[in-house]
Amino acid sequence: MREVTPLLPSSAVLTVVAGSGQAPGRAVYDIAPHIGTRSPVQVRVNGLVADDRAKDELLAILGHELRTPLGAIANALAVLRSEQKQTAAQRRAQALIDRQVRRMMGLVDDLFDASRIRHGCLRLRRERMDLRAVVSHAVETLESETNGRRQQLDIALPEEPVWLRADFERLEQVFVNLLANASRYTDEGGKIAIFMHLRDGHAVVRVRDTGIGIAPEALPLIFDLYRQADAASPRSRPGLGIGLALVRQLVQLHGGSVSAASAGLGRGSEFTLRLPLEDPAAVDRSPF
Repeated sequence: MREVTPLLPSSAVLTVVAGSGQAPGRAVYDIAPHIGTRSPVQVRVNGLVADDRAKDELLAILGHELRTPLGAIANALAVLRSEQKQTAAQRRAQALIDRQVRRMMGLVDDLFDASRIRHGCLRLRRERMDLRAVVSHAVETLESETNGRRQQLDIALPEEPVWLRADFERLEQVFVNLLANASRYTDEGGKIAIFMHLRDGHAVVRVRDTGIGIAPEALPLIFDLYRQADAASPRSRPGLGIGLALVRQLVQLHGGSVSAASAGLGRGSEFTLRLPLEDPAAVDRSPF
């Protein structure tokens, strides 16, 4: 004799009961995988997962396809710069092309890195390094952009080395993204400041700006991938919504944390990073 239990939303069970002439007892078999009894919610979730995977694949292909023309432009620019006789207008045009190519290459690299982190493929090359050198290098990288927007960029670092075991290139990427974000969302003539001090075995770095600020409801989402706060605001700036998500992921890979704060729209913002020191017993000190 066979007895079948009613189908459940997420599973199905076939119960076989011993009949006449058989040993008493019963065996239970899960047949859900064979009859495809998936609920509408499961179908929807599977669809979203597939869409997310397809999006990642599309962005990876896009990044790969963009690298070739950007590399060709960079090579052509190098040839143009090798010419001895150039007018001031030509030099300015070449500098503009160089900045934009570098910016596009940075976006392409961010696309690849975001995908690598999400799939657990990114590895850090840790070494003993002075965090002050990382910050100073990032400031130099963004100097032309802030100067072009006539923004005041202040920097205050400790006088003594701040030693970490970290990946220099990846931390530079973190600070370049934070400073680029501050510059992008700060009007011409605005102010950007970066401060560093030691506290509780960590290096604490704050990036502060006088820009458009962040709405309270947007703060919890500010580090989400592909998310842009206040995208509908007339003062918002175009972007892919990758930079801050990448910042958080890279900082977490280093065992640190990052947070954002703002008094509201039109009142600037502040991002605070905490990174573990090589020697947690280092004396707390501040440049102020």
